[in-house]
Amino acid sequence: MRRITEDERLLRSDTGERNRDFTHTDPWRVLRIMGEFVEGFDTLAGTGQAVTIFGSARVREGDPTYTAAVETAHLLAKEGFAIITGGGPGLMEAANRGAREAGGPSIGCTIELPFETGANAYVDLEIRFRYFFVRKMMFVKYASAFVIFPGGFGTLDELFEALTLIQTGKIHNFPIVLFDSAYWAGLFSWIRDTMLPGGKVSATDLRLLTLCDDPAEVCALIKAAYEERKSGSARQDAEQASESNLRRATEKRRS
Repeated sequence: MRRITEDERLLRSDTGERNRDFTHTDPWRVLRIMGEFVEGFDTLAGTGQAVTIFGSARVREGDPTYTAAVETAHLLAKEGFAIITGGGPGLMEAANRGAREAGGPSIGCTIELPFETGANAYVDLEIRFRYFFVRKMMFVKYASAFVIFPGGFGTLDELFEALTLIQTGKIHNFPIVLFDSAYWAGLFSWIRDTMLPGGKVSATDLRLLTLCDDPAEVCALIKAAYEERKSGSARQDAEQASESNLRRATEKRRS
């Protein structure tokens, strides 16, 4: 029998007698949502630099894309990045596998679904969520980059959410790498040849995406972007400290 998930209960719009029940139960559901945020933040607070990797749950071991995901995660973990995935099978499993084999943190943010699958065998730290939007927050909040392997609707959802957040300035501009240029070529061409001429995106928006086919190149790109952002933050901290010292010195002279 198909099980109703908490997401479905939250989003369901009922009529008639059940509306009265809805007004009483939904405030309690808010507390459960808050609890998921607290658990996620508390668990991942010490993660450090991390890369979130997305991709299809339907790809199996032996597929070249599976092998590439293992290698990409392995290289990133060797460089000190934790690997975060949705914790499921397929390319998520491959990424967690690469992280574990490299001795790096292998994290899975799993989600309650009507038909349970559980975390893959290569997840060392699992955080289980009832609500998609809470889980998506964790993917973004702790990421230094996204690597998007071939996938379906769920993968596209994560891709475009990240693009929207960067485009609107809600989060810092981190690398979004589309792995397997042949797979993503049609989508990228549509954005460039249809959306851009139609004025729906700008030329700078296209630069938010990087197509890549080499795990080593992905790792080098993400490492360089992280080092650049880290040095930029250090400069900004130094400038702010200098301004604060100057302000205090000026105030001291005036007094």
